[in-house]
Amino acid sequence: MQFMKPRITIFFTGGTISMSIDPTMGGAAPALSGEEIVARVTGLNDVAELNIINFARLPGPHVTPAKMLELAQVVNGELSKANVDGVVITHGTDTLEETTYFLDLNLSSEKPVVFVGAMRNSSELSWDGPANLMAAVRVAASPEARGLGVVIAMSEKIIAANEVTKTHTESVDTFQSRDFGALGLIDKDRVIIARRPTEREHIATDKIEDRVETIKIVSGGDGKFITFALLQGARAIVLEGFGRGNIPPAYMAAVSLATEAGIPVVLTSRCPRGRVLDTYAYEGAGKTLTNRGVILGGMLPSHKARIKLLLALGAGFSLAQIRQLFVNS
Repeated sequence: MQFMKPRITIFFTGGTISMSIDPTMGGAAPALSGEEIVARVTGLNDVAELNIINFARLPGPHVTPAKMLELAQVVNGELSKANVDGVVITHGTDTLEETTYFLDLNLSSEKPVVFVGAMRNSSELSWDGPANLMAAVRVAASPEARGLGVVIAMSEKIIAANEVTKTHTESVDTFQSRDFGALGLIDKDRVIIARRPTEREHIATDKIEDRVETIKIVSGGDGKFITFALLQGARAIVLEGFGRGNIPPAYMAAVSLATEAGIPVVLTSRCPRGRVLDTYAYEGAGKTLTNRGVILGGMLPSHKARIKLLLALGAGFSLAQIRQLFVNS
């Protein structure tokens, strides 16, 4: 009896994995198609039967939430096909955290969805694209990867979308799960899952609300940017505060203006590890903020809290539903 290879669809969206040095531009830019990248990965077609879709050829900073929604919809269409066992998505690393989390919240399939990128372009001797792509296809083809939610596979690690953080501007080992560690690893031709994520969240929507503003809190700052965001029609605001979730008192009047108007205000921390909590009770601290209706963002960084709000507001969630949505973040 002949062994049937898993059937994996690869969406190529661009990023450094698709780049090479363009001498006329003086630097790296997207250049390679999906077919050209696959052709450089020795043995990839032995792992799975591949279907290549050239979705886009974008650098990471050009990927918008609208493009994330478009990607989620076409990926969902592939996952619904009985003859597709999993999906791999190449992506620029600058916004990989946002897009993976967007799809993790929006998709509900148990089939593996694996993001992958590269930190070196194809003109460099140390191009990490081929090895990363091989690892990602192995994960997507693995039965053990079912039910993990959206993950990334880079530098031989498998990391959950809601935990993954880009920690270094250049290192090939940049992506980490700082608080909990990787879900598993790829060891040569074997996929090893060491732990499984907690219960997945799902926000079913085909719309987003992009009027969500992120404001970084700074020492000596005040609420002028919060006030400006409200005047510009912001539907929600994410604050990136200090430490456990604290801000200077000069911000408080503007925060109250937002919460009293029924605008969701979500508090996150600039710290790379840990969660926000209303431990402190001085003016501007977590307790005074929650007393005024601010929502604690848990362990989510500001950019992922924004993604959750984009989807929740697009789905028509009420303020109470949004508050509940962040309880386990």
